[in-house]
Amino acid sequence: MARTDVGGAAGVGVFGPRGGFGRLWSAAVVSRFGDALRGTALPLLAHALTADPLLIALVTACGFAPWLLFGLLGGAVADRVDQRRAMWAVDVLRGLLMGGFALAVAAGAAGIGLLLALAFALTTLQTLFDNAATALLPAVVPREALTSANARLMTGQEVVGRFVGGPVAPLLIGVGLALPFAVDAATYLIAAALVASLRTGAPPRPPAASGRTLRREIAEGIRALWGDRVLRGFCLSVALGNVGVGALIAELVVVVKDWLGAGDFGYVAVTTGYGAGTVLGGLLVGRVVAALGGRFRTLLLAGVVQAVVLVAFGTVRALWPAALALGLFGFAGTVWNVLETTLVQQRAPEAMLGRISSAFRTVSIAGTPLGALLGGGAAAAWGPNSPALVAAALLGVGAVVLIPVVRGGDSTSSNSGQIPHTAL
Repeated sequence: MARTDVGGAAGVGVFGPRGGFGRLWSAAVVSRFGDALRGTALPLLAHALTADPLLIALVTACGFAPWLLFGLLGGAVADRVDQRRAMWAVDVLRGLLMGGFALAVAAGAAGIGLLLALAFALTTLQTLFDNAATALLPAVVPREALTSANARLMTGQEVVGRFVGGPVAPLLIGVGLALPFAVDAATYLIAAALVASLRTGAPPRPPAASGRTLRREIAEGIRALWGDRVLRGFCLSVALGNVGVGALIAELVVVVKDWLGAGDFGYVAVTTGYGAGTVLGGLLVGRVVAALGGRFRTLLLAGVVQAVVLVAFGTVRALWPAALALGLFGFAGTVWNVLETTLVQQRAPEAMLGRISSAFRTVSIAGTPLGALLGGGAAAAWGPNSPALVAAALLGVGAVVLIPVVRGGDSTSSNSGQIPHTAL
């Protein structure tokens, strides 16, 4: 991996096996392995429990809705507490929930209602965990090393989730349907122990003023996000792009099977191409930024590439070009995600990072279910390839939104680009 953001011996100390980042990376990768097992087993269990497609869809919806309901609250709480303690406490609780669920599955006592409740509870806890993790990383590595750190985290999670957890899941399911959930519970507890062993504490914060409420602090985070020209532009761009991504995800199987006529093998081929692209994007993001002359130019180009390859995906009716297009889409998407996360971490004041990142996530995610409905309607009205073209159009518009932000963006340092406290 290129270390364009990490210099000399400092990089070795930051990313060495005994450093705090190594433990955080290990916790993220172990947890992602468990998520991959659960992500494979849960839909199969839902299908075994009910033939009602609406109830099966509700399992996914319950795993998504808490971000819209509690995402902003999770960010505010993450700014109030010691993020390290919040993360390991959440993982312990999630491990206990998953362990109890595994016992229920083994005893034949798991119904569809329990699945809905579990999906909702796990994602509700995740709103605190993810915002706390975003806020904790700058306390573990220097801000100039955040791009490399985020790239390593995302690459490790993608490799383990897609190329280890995915293939292992059917083997465990073959032994017993409860086993993937039991292993998932164990990964939560292992991750909790790794995070608890970190030696970093909560970042320094000014004394809280009397009469402050969570509602007021959430509002401050939203105002801070909207008051920063760069973050506001990127948030709007991501929100537009995620409407398109929602359309693509919801109808990807339709595009592959009905448009390409590729069948199950074709679906595996394009999703594997996507996975390989995401891994390469994480490995090469530093070199890509250096070659293109800055993060902002790289972000804009990544948005344009995503739009262009989806046009190819929706117009070239052949399997291997489609797999290549999805690989390039995954590559550009990972580059985008790494730089986007780093940008939020570097521009936001430490005391507000949880709230700003949660506001960014909530606005970004809000368009995804709308995109899923849009993709379904487009496929029904205009044909099975239309969701890819709709996604390309929306990603293209999102890239256009970035143009005013990119002008002069790379000439400003990360410190001078932080949100001023006077904007709150």
